[in-house]
Amino acid sequence: ASAAQAARQPSPGAGAFARPSRGGVMMPPTGAGPLSGRRVVVDPGHNGVYDAPIDTALVPAGNGRRKACNTSGTANGAVAEHALNWDVASLLVEELRSRGATVWLTRPDDEGVGPCVNERAAIGNRAGAEAVVSIHADGNPSASARGFHVITSAPMAGGASAERGSQRLAQLVRDRMVTTGMPISTYLGRRGIDVRSDIAGVNLSEPPAVMLEMGNMRHPADAALFARPSFRQSVASALADAVTSLLG
Repeated sequence: ASAAQAARQPSPGAGAFARPSRGGVMMPPTGAGPLSGRRVVVDPGHNGVYDAPIDTALVPAGNGRRKACNTSGTANGAVAEHALNWDVASLLVEELRSRGATVWLTRPDDEGVGPCVNERAAIGNRAGAEAVVSIHADGNPSASARGFHVITSAPMAGGASAERGSQRLAQLVRDRMVTTGMPISTYLGRRGIDVRSDIAGVNLSEPPAVMLEMGNMRHPADAALFARPSFRQSVASALADAVTSLLG
């Protein structure tokens, strides 16, 4: 490979393939653009593999809480959440890199265990990230529960400035997600934004951080959208546009 090609290769952390994994993967930019010089963390929620002794171990979650390390998430008859999250995150990473961002991906693949929820926040803190986007999909069993919502935290490890930045990023994500065809949540949040104190990845974050629940995997209309590659791409583009508006 040429020097230019080598410079664009992912750089896994020393523990990226451990169980649970840690350190994440640094993804250098592939182009120049409005995010040149910016640092962003993309967190594909959950794990490709469930390992009970690891995933049930309690870890710090911020705000005096402890939570289980992680899980493989929810599922419907067509796809597992961890795989859906991974696919959308991969699309987002490529969009951000093409716009000039250096991106840290919290897990290196969709086949391993980890990182724990506290380590996901720590990856961004160590990297000096300027924004963190965690990607999830909900599993609410109610027949009337559908739509996306964006989670922020208060208080956060980064203090008031991180909380203000997170609220701004959440608003940007919400405003762009409404263009994807997925409606705003009918069951959680206020106008699509839900402020919580129990989500480790945002509680423990020093930079602005949000968690997107892309929709409800157990609602048939939402599940039908998730099955479409065009919808997944539209979510990735909406998130990339939100980050660009925040940092570009």
